[in-house]
Amino acid sequence: MKKIQAIRGMHDILPDQTPRWQQLEAQVRELFQSYGYREIRTPIVEMTELFKRSIGEVTDIVEKEMYSFEDRNGDSLSLRPEGTAGCVRACLEHGLLHNQIQRLWYQGPMFRHERPQKGRYRQFHQIGLETYGMAGPEIDLEVILLSARLWRVLGIEGLVLQLNTLGTPEERRTWREELVAHFRAHYDALDEDSRRRLETNPLRILDSKNPEMAGLIAAAPTLFDQLGDESRAHFEAITAGLDAAGVAYEINPRLVRGLDYYTRTVFEWVTDSLGAQGTVCAGGRYDGLVEQLGGRATPAVGFAMGVERLIAVLEAQGRAAPDTAPDAYLVLMGEAAAREGVVLAEALRDALPGLKLQVNCAGGGFKAQFRRADRSGARLALIIGEEELAAGTIGIKWLREARDQITVGRDELAARLKEILENHS
Repeated sequence: MKKIQAIRGMHDILPDQTPRWQQLEAQVRELFQSYGYREIRTPIVEMTELFKRSIGEVTDIVEKEMYSFEDRNGDSLSLRPEGTAGCVRACLEHGLLHNQIQRLWYQGPMFRHERPQKGRYRQFHQIGLETYGMAGPEIDLEVILLSARLWRVLGIEGLVLQLNTLGTPEERRTWREELVAHFRAHYDALDEDSRRRLETNPLRILDSKNPEMAGLIAAAPTLFDQLGDESRAHFEAITAGLDAAGVAYEINPRLVRGLDYYTRTVFEWVTDSLGAQGTVCAGGRYDGLVEQLGGRATPAVGFAMGVERLIAVLEAQGRAAPDTAPDAYLVLMGEAAAREGVVLAEALRDALPGLKLQVNCAGGGFKAQFRRADRSGARLALIIGEEELAAGTIGIKWLREARDQITVGRDELAARLKEILENHS
C-alpha cells in the first residue's frame, strides 16, 4: 500500500517545534492588544471573486497561485492566499466600518501554489493587522513603529526597514504611462512575464526577480517625480516620525508590493539572516480597497508577516526556544499506585496552579519509568511504590542534580514541591 504523506509544500509542525510558535504568538497577541488591536477570525475559504477584485486579476497570486475549485453549487471558491481581503469583506458584511474606527489583527494559515523552497511554502502562516477609518500619516507611523517594537519584543536583530510611497491612483496613472513608455522602448530586453504585464500591470515588472532585468528596472522612472504636495507631505510626515523615534529606514523607490490595492505608504522589513535577502513583514496603506469591494471609501493601513520566516530568523540568530519540560514526572509502581497517582496528580494541580506535572500512565517497571521521566526533561521524579503507598509517603528524586532522594508525607508534598520549584526558579 502506498504510504500517504503530507502534500508537497505543506508541513507538519511537530511537538518539539510548537513551543517556539506558541511563544511568538503569545508575544504578538500581548503587544497588539497593548496598542488597542482586537482579534478577528475569518474563514479559510472565500469566494474566488473576492480575491480577483481585491488582489487584482493580473497578478501572479490570482493568475498562477490560488487554490480555487467549484463547490457542489457550482460556486468558485478559493483557499485564502492572504488575510486583508477577507478582513475587509467581514467588516463590510457585519457593518464594522460605518462611521467607526477599527484596529484589528488576525492569524492563521494561507495558501499559494508556489514552488516550495526554504521559507516559502504552499500552506504558510501569517499574522497581520488592519486599521480602518484613519487617513492621516500618524496611523501609518504607528503601524510601522509597532512592527519595530515587535522585533525588540521577539529579540530579532538586523531587520532593515524599506519604505516607499505609491502616491494616489491619479499620480500612479501618470507614472504608469511613463513606465509603459520606458519598457516599450526596451521591449526586446523584456522577459516573457514582463512583456505580458507591459500593457496590463507594468508596476509588476518592477517586482521581477530576473537578474537580467535589473539594469532596465533601475533605469525606469520613479513615482517621486509625480507626487503632489499632499502625497509628498504624507510621506515626509512618516519619515520625520521615524527619525524622531530613532527607527532607521531605507527609501526604496522600486518597492511596489505584490498586491494591487496599495496606495501611498508601502514598507517591508527584510533580512539576510536566511541567506538571500528575504521579506519577513510587509504592508502599507490601501485606501481604495474597501470601496473596491463595495463599501464606502475608507482609509486603511495594515501589514502581514510570515510566521515561518520569523521562526527561521529566530533560529538563525540562535534565540533559545522556551523550556516546556514538566516540573515533575510521577512514577507509579503497581496497579494500586497507578490508580491513586492519577487522583493525587489532580490534587497537586489544584494546590499548585501552573505546575507542569506528567503522570506515567503506561505501566512498566521502575527502570522503564525512570527512562521516560528522563526523556520528558522533568527536573524531579515523584515516586509511589508499594512501600510509599503503604506508608502514605512520596519519594522525591532529582533527575538533573546530584542530590540525595528524599521522602515526604503525602500531606506535606504540595508545600515541599512548591518550595523546591520556587528555589529552582
